[in-house]
Amino acid sequence: MKPVRLPASATQALPRMALFALCILYILPGLIGRDPWKTDDAAGFGIMWTMAHGGIADWLWPNIVGLAMPEKGPLAFWLGAICIKLFGWLVGDALAARLATVGFFLLGSVSVWQTTYLLGRRPETQPLQLAFGGQPEPRDYGRTLADGALLIYLGCLGLLLHSHETSAEALYVALTGTTLYAVARLFNRPSLRTAVVAGLVFGLLALTRGWVMPAGLFIGFTLLAGWRQPALLRWLLILTLPLALVIAASWPILANLLQPYDGSPVSAWMSWNLSQLALPSAAGVKYFFRYSIWFAWPAWPFAAWAVYAWRKQRGALHITLPLTTFLVVTLLVLLNTHHVEGNLLPLLPPLAILAAFGLPTMKRGAINAVDWFAVMTLSTSAAFIWIGWIAKQTGWPAQLARNAFKLAPGFKPEFNWLAFVVAVLATAGWIVVVHWRISRRPSVLWRAVVLSTAGVILCWLLLMTLWLPWLDYGKSYASVAQQIASQLPRANACVDTNVGPTQRATFAYFGQVNFASFNGADCDFLLLQDNNRPLAKDVMIEPFGDGVRWKLLWAGRRPSDRDERYRLYQRVGS
Repeated sequence: MKPVRLPASATQALPRMALFALCILYILPGLIGRDPWKTDDAAGFGIMWTMAHGGIADWLWPNIVGLAMPEKGPLAFWLGAICIKLFGWLVGDALAARLATVGFFLLGSVSVWQTTYLLGRRPETQPLQLAFGGQPEPRDYGRTLADGALLIYLGCLGLLLHSHETSAEALYVALTGTTLYAVARLFNRPSLRTAVVAGLVFGLLALTRGWVMPAGLFIGFTLLAGWRQPALLRWLLILTLPLALVIAASWPILANLLQPYDGSPVSAWMSWNLSQLALPSAAGVKYFFRYSIWFAWPAWPFAAWAVYAWRKQRGALHITLPLTTFLVVTLLVLLNTHHVEGNLLPLLPPLAILAAFGLPTMKRGAINAVDWFAVMTLSTSAAFIWIGWIAKQTGWPAQLARNAFKLAPGFKPEFNWLAFVVAVLATAGWIVVVHWRISRRPSVLWRAVVLSTAGVILCWLLLMTLWLPWLDYGKSYASVAQQIASQLPRANACVDTNVGPTQRATFAYFGQVNFASFNGADCDFLLLQDNNRPLAKDVMIEPFGDGVRWKLLWAGRRPSDRDERYRLYQRVGS
């Protein structure tokens, strides 16, 4: 027997404008008014910026002004570079690149909503018929479940930072959701069109962050089709798979033919993909359980409940499809030797979809417990953000103010009226939502997650308004880049370096530093990164043991970084 018995009043959908406003409030803060940050954000932007201002070789071989970065694939960077070329002159290159990030986020959100809506209208998903009628219509039930899935997706803590970065990961999670939608349509109504769309999405996913994940997902969906709908195998194997292979192979073939920079990035790309497949280790298992618990919160408790509540309907597609995706992603995370958060991102769309189908079966007591936990935790977090900002602005409480300035030495706070008003309005909106939820006690399905999602959005918005100048000061390399540029005696002076992708991107963008390219060059300047103490300016070094001596011109660091010091040297002879 189905575990769901609902009246039509429980399936009232959120207004479309309310959903749209939530998405805008979620994605825009954190994209506007900041520099590329010391994360994958700056490195990804560096690849996009190099493509936009480079030639065909830069589009075929992703790099950051000469530093090869072919591992993940080019698709996300192509899209960001196109945005820079189209809109960079209007809004600046950094913000133009983030327009692609907005598109990635909207694609992922729409995919999660549409997949849940499609699965929620299937006959096996519908609630039991009530004795005197009044059960919801399939369309209304599907829309309400889709609203719940989107709210859960937006509430996932692991999505927050990665969805605001100019990186491949932002597109990676979006295309995972799009893959689920394409396959759900194929299961729902197999046709030439749906098989072609599925193949297109699998191929694009391979060009975004490697072929391991799409290959794993395709195998998982093929096994699911063989169990549920064997007739679907011919669509997957005859149309979807060949098209996916053609699209995934297009960039490697083109790169091998044209040989950008007298070489090809394909071997490095293949090596990076193969390095993600190894035997599971204790460290991998520990990493998965340690980080996924908070990364996928609050989706995983609802998803686990959905699997339990629907355990007697083992073949229901709304459970088996997202569950298959979750199991494939989990296996690949455990096999991966690179323990990074980006590997966990594909967990979020299937968990959000699966969690939505747990909402109709949850008891009132469990829903109230989730709500109170969200209210207490997120209200406390928002209050702490406000108190910390007050301390930063006024010096009281003194201990909080000292801690804030200790982490960002030299930072000078300024009062921004616009940021303050937005933060006040957001806080007032949170109070209204909490009052509505507690006083009205609505019966709609998405009531169990609306507070969790609204609270996460509130805290993020407060951080990205009240604390954005402080965060930008601590995560931007703009000041160091300008110092380096001021020490170079002439424009376009060739600089060799050992700095990483983030620093290379920001120094080139903000300081117009001309770094040595792929093949290297006999540069007259050398920029080294280390963690040693300052040296006197008359110090000479011979770092390469080739008899060439270098004189120290400048040494510096970011005020918030004690472990990173940069030294600029000039060649003085051999």
